[in-house]
Amino acid sequence: MAFRGQFDYSLDAKNRLNVPPKFRAALSEGLVLAKWFEPCVAIWTPQGFEQFLDTYLEGLPRRSSEHRKLTRYFAQNSWDAELDGSGRVTLNPKLLEHAGIERAVTVGGNDDHIQVWEPGRWREDQERLSAEIPGLGESDGHPS
Repeated sequence: MAFRGQFDYSLDAKNRLNVPPKFRAALSEGLVLAKWFEPCVAIWTPQGFEQFLDTYLEGLPRRSSEHRKLTRYFAQNSWDAELDGSGRVTLNPKLLEHAGIERAVTVGGNDDHIQVWEPGRWREDQERLSAEIPGLGESDGHPS
């Protein structure tokens, strides 16, 4: 499933995120919560997360410093989780701190995973993306 769209929600008092209904079926067999490069929380299917890691680490010698650092980063900053009966998942304090999330969130599909942002940071990121995208398309040989 490709995750698409954006949705505004609020975490409840127990830091549970109401996952958008259209995404729940894809996450019904579990999910992985992960600290992302940008200040947001990534939500993956377990299989999607493993595929991402395999692709990301591909070509790096297993004993290399880069491989060890990346493996450590992803393994120590990701957690297995499940949706509860109401389609919610609890976001842990370390992830909330990384993303700067208190209660309000913007949930965005990112093709192979979902991202959960603090709304102000999400708007800033969208503004930067809007300014950068035309140049990125041109640098790749695509028309703008």
